[in-house]
Amino acid sequence: MFEIGGSLREARLKRNLTPADVQKAIRIRDRYLQALEEERWEQLPGDAYTKGFLRTYADYLGLDGSLYVEEYNSRFARPEEPAFVPERFARTGTRLGGVGFLRPLIVIAVIVAIVAGLAAWQLSSSGDNQDAPPTTTPTTTASHHSTKPKKPHKTHASTSALPTTAAVVASNGNSWLWVRSGGANGPTVYQGTLLQGKTLPVSLKNGSVWIRIGDPTSIQIRLGGKLVHGLPTQVGNVLLTRRGIRPAA
Repeated sequence: MFEIGGSLREARLKRNLTPADVQKAIRIRDRYLQALEEERWEQLPGDAYTKGFLRTYADYLGLDGSLYVEEYNSRFARPEEPAFVPERFARTGTRLGGVGFLRPLIVIAVIVAIVAGLAAWQLSSSGDNQDAPPTTTPTTTASHHSTKPKKPHKTHASTSALPTTAAVVASNGNSWLWVRSGGANGPTVYQGTLLQGKTLPVSLKNGSVWIRIGDPTSIQIRLGGKLVHGLPTQVGNVLLTRRGIRPAA
């Protein structure tokens, strides 16, 4: 066990660096650096950011970032909270005779009634059409339409033409990233600091990708080789799909 904040401050002072100097080098705001040194974890934007900041800061000072993350995990990290289930759903799920059980049955009954009504209407419409006299089409018109080729269906072609790969480029500086496949609750495929000039390839073959960006002003995202727009101006999350990016929770 060792002091996380105190050892970081001591290493920085030995190098004659100020928090502003460190901020310029690793692109982590000085107020977050001071929070790390004073172990004021509540002033940092969550466990994931805290671990990324610790690793980057310690590595920059010539320390072992992994040891700092392990020490933080053993003493301060908060366990992941289980997904929240509203109490009324958890309660009614075990009571077959309760209101919670009757509501799905009512919804199903309404849907069945609507479907039955639509089916009856379609049958009555088809019966009316059978009683109507058949319409004749001039042979010249029929022959004209028979020689016109059908246009190919382009829906599948346009979908398959969408790019399946993207690239996150640290073009203007370093930035901490957290990349998860499928969405905010998907498996982590990358977590760390992307150094300036480096590129992180991202595959979209299995669906969309959720990305949390520590410094969006340092990052560019290219989809199929083309620059995409819409990144936030400060720390935030985006959902990257084969069609572009959009804000995410």
